Amino acid sequence: MVVLGIDIGGSLIRAGMVDSDGAILASRTIATPNDLDGFVPSLQDAIRWLLEATELPGGVGIGCKGTINPDTTQVEILRGPLHFLEGLRLADLVGLPVNVPVFADNDARVAMAGEMVWGAAKGHDNVLMLILGTGVGGAVIANGHLLRGHSGVAGHLGHITIDPDGPLCACGNRGCLETVFSARAIEGEAWAAVHRGCSSTLTRLFREQPQLATCRTIFQAASEGDALSMAIVSKAIRGLGAGIAGLLHVFDPELVIIGGKVADAGDELLVPLQEEVWSRSRGLLGREVPLVEQQVADKSGIVGAAGLAMAPRG
Repeated sequence: MVVLGIDIGGSLIRAGMVDSDGAILASRTIATPNDLDGFVPSLQDAIRWLLEATELPGGVGIGCKGTINPDTTQVEILRGPLHFLEGLRLADLVGLPVNVPVFADNDARVAMAGEMVWGAAKGHDNVLMLILGTGVGGAVIANGHLLRGHSGVAGHLGHITIDPDGPLCACGNRGCLETVFSARAIEGEAWAAVHRGCSSTLTRLFREQPQLATCRTIFQAASEGDALSMAIVSKAIRGLGAGIAGLLHVFDPELVIIGGKVADAGDELLVPLQEEVWSRSRGLLGREVPLVEQQVADKSGIVGAAGLAMAPRG
């Protein structure tokens, strides 16, 4: 079966036809319009192009930020540039025949759906996933089902409190995991150190433009032995490890999937993170829960969205 996967982002909409092996047969990327009058025809034009290039899909999966009602595909809460989608059913916007089923959920659960069908979560009933990017997203499989909770916000793992007196988070809380380990948090630590003129490779390279010191460059400098970068990365990993260890005691998962752009650091992140988590959790759990990288390589969101349409129901 061929399904249509759609990722709706604040700046780009990505759509593609995906086969049963998780391969993208054809894809289309367009700039996200800034109002509903532009959004609907642009999305439907992209879908028509894909239909002409392939065939009518057997289902549609849509990933979108915000709080999405998976039973109706209605966007319940969506702040930011896509706010005009609030209150609308995404299924009504794709312009396909009514007999083509449409599924929708937030982007983190969609990423987990892709892992359930084609990736690291396949064949497992209890899995955590953290998506490490500019913020920290998350999703939970509990007893074989994507956990959504009473009001649909379950899985916001980036907003567990790590430091009750920590930095103010965008959500209004203080000391969320996202303020301790995320690209923004790590870059913020580096920028502040560069502004202070601390001795570091980062200061030498980015004194005039500290905003150019990205998370990737900080991990790279740490791997090369830069003391400041090593301290920043170590502090962030301790916070992330503490948060994951706490989650292990709540959910008792078979494994934890680490995804997102920050996870591109690979072993520079995963090896010390694994040891941090194990040192904090093996005593009570009596086992070492593996941390694994996200296996669905597609970073566009298309394959994950397609997984939402492919995932078993019930």
